[in-house]
Amino acid sequence: MDIAERIKKRRLQLGLTQAELAEAALTSQTALQKIEAGLTKSPRNIKQLAAALNTSPEFLQFGVGDIDNGVVVAAANNYLPLVSMVQAGAWSEIQEPPVSDTKLYPCPVNCSKYSFVVRVEGDSMMNAFVPGDLLYVDPESQPINGSFVIARLDDENQATFKQLIIDGNKKYLKALNPDWPNKFIEINGNCTVVGKVVFAGKEL
Repeated sequence: MDIAERIKKRRLQLGLTQAELAEAALTSQTALQKIEAGLTKSPRNIKQLAAALNTSPEFLQFGVGDIDNGVVVAAANNYLPLVSMVQAGAWSEIQEPPVSDTKLYPCPVNCSKYSFVVRVEGDSMMNAFVPGDLLYVDPESQPINGSFVIARLDDENQATFKQLIIDGNKKYLKALNPDWPNKFIEINGNCTVVGKVVFAGKEL
């Protein structure tokens, strides 16, 4: 599998169109088409593409931290704690990751020491993500338009998993499930982005 195939496979896993990925990676759809067609072997915007695809440049370029049908098959050195969505919602108030009596997962990409893992709950992100999928979340990674994030709404006592959409001065949390009744939630000072999803996989 080469870089063109890895980018296309990852894009389809996340349920993104070429236009959506191009916008999130700050490039043109024509440029992305050339990359996926194998005409551009060394994209200059590899870091932006990796961020938009919630993976690492090393994965896209060399297959490091490869994913086979969404299953993590390689790991980095640091281990991250699995927390609940309630714990994730209060993560900004946690000084140290809870490691005692907590299940730890190796992180397959570079992430900060404050990163953590949550399981997908509910059906709002179907079909790109299903309940039980593992999300690796980095509070220190800067989300951009199109990033998948864990966010905490002021009127809820736990976090939610959605796609961040930035449209000019407005920001929204988007559900990917086409049948979800409220696909867009406008956020304006009533929401805290706890962290950006930097990797997604399934438990081995």
